[in-house]
Amino acid sequence: MGDGLQALFRYLLEHIGFENILGSLIEEIWRILAQRPIQVDGVKTMVTQIALTLTEGVGNIGEALLGSDRLISALFSPTQGCLDDPGMEVYLLRLEVMDFPTLQREAYGFSRAMLDVGLVSDYHAGYLRWLLQHEQSQLIPDALGLSSTGLDALRTYQDLIHKLIEEAIHPQTAQTVYGLAMLLERGILYSPPIAPGLWRQLNLQPSAQAKTALQTAYGDEVTPRVRLLAGVISVLGQPLGVGQGNNPTCQSARAISMWSYNDPDFLLHLIAQAARFDNIQMNFEGQLIASAELPPGLASDIPLDTDPVSIVLVPHLDRVYHAMGEACVGRGEDPHRWINPEFHGWWVGREFFIAVDVATGKMKQDYTHYLAQFYRSYHPLYNGNQPVIHPQPAGIAVTDSNAQFVGWHAITLLRVALDQGEVMRVYFYNPNNDSGQDWGNGVVVSTHGHGERFGEASLPFPELASRLYIFHDESIPMQTDMIELPTEEFDQVQDMALKSWAALRHPTVA
Repeated sequence: MGDGLQALFRYLLEHIGFENILGSLIEEIWRILAQRPIQVDGVKTMVTQIALTLTEGVGNIGEALLGSDRLISALFSPTQGCLDDPGMEVYLLRLEVMDFPTLQREAYGFSRAMLDVGLVSDYHAGYLRWLLQHEQSQLIPDALGLSSTGLDALRTYQDLIHKLIEEAIHPQTAQTVYGLAMLLERGILYSPPIAPGLWRQLNLQPSAQAKTALQTAYGDEVTPRVRLLAGVISVLGQPLGVGQGNNPTCQSARAISMWSYNDPDFLLHLIAQAARFDNIQMNFEGQLIASAELPPGLASDIPLDTDPVSIVLVPHLDRVYHAMGEACVGRGEDPHRWINPEFHGWWVGREFFIAVDVATGKMKQDYTHYLAQFYRSYHPLYNGNQPVIHPQPAGIAVTDSNAQFVGWHAITLLRVALDQGEVMRVYFYNPNNDSGQDWGNGVVVSTHGHGERFGEASLPFPELASRLYIFHDESIPMQTDMIELPTEEFDQVQDMALKSWAALRHPTVA
């Protein structure tokens, strides 16, 4: 694959121009990394090819050189000790003769590169393992770039963290170092079930079926047990970095992200069940559903281009999700009304609102009432300034850059807040691998630069409302009926909807 990509690079450079193609590629890599995805193998491959191309000294990329240098150094030479990319064996020998201040500078260099860029060098993983093996573990917090929150968690659960590094952190799983740092920074280890759940995961031997799936996706550089453990650390540390890959499984990817974000001990339980017993059990309206007894869903094949947790868990979740959908056949309403609370968790609002008439597929006649409900549920100026407490599943009508309807898609509503320009924005999680999308008619999803946290996407409130077609809310009255709603803005939102996904769904069109 590397030779093919290099050949493609050469062809593009010859026909488009060195500065144009590499400059655009480097900009795109930085844009993707700003979202902090778990799966960065493709990004690392591109950075490697850029490094090889630049080494050949072909052409001049001008201002893009600084961005490329930072990417390349983060992977191959993040510290003074590996500045010449000497190879792991030579680097470890160099560590043997470093004094403590020099070792500490190495730690600072690794953490700075990791946190600034979002990529982890193989040398970083080797360095962490060396620290444990040579009784220099006091430098681990510096190497992970921990704040006081992460440092407290590390000190409290030191034996567990050291064991996770020993078992899961290898040059072949180097990116897991970032996930481990973020896991500590989240503070989730203070939730009583998490540490025991991770100890269980450390000792869990995957079933033959799970091993085959992991080996098919990742090969044999490390054992399937280690690969899955590394994946668990990454998912727990980066709940918004989970992606669905090129698979029609947005519901399952969203569920994994939501559980990591809000219910990580339940996620650990499901992973253990799926990996050890090739089965998960969930309840739907009092009826037990066992994935092992169900036919394949949309994920009929192994989702090879996803993280290890998704590879093991998504096929089971997909079966359960479709079984819940089958149980709703004949009810005459959108099945997500019942599926989402049962599938995702108790915190999903029991009130359900939809912009589409299920029987006709048209926009509802009372669309403005739907908008009013959304504003009263989520907009701080109209809901009594009530923040989003738990992440809520929602559905959007995805449109392309021409504002043409593409399909229905699952997202998670995370929070609503003003950005630095005093624009009220909805911050959400999109399980699609790249949340920065152009949905047409000026609706361009932002992933950085407007107050987004890593992994979040955002839109101004009216623009998100114009593409939203289902959402949930609590049934608890908020006493906000006296607050006047922005009816003129509703007209603008409806106009945006009718000029995009609802262009052929107008309620007056036969």
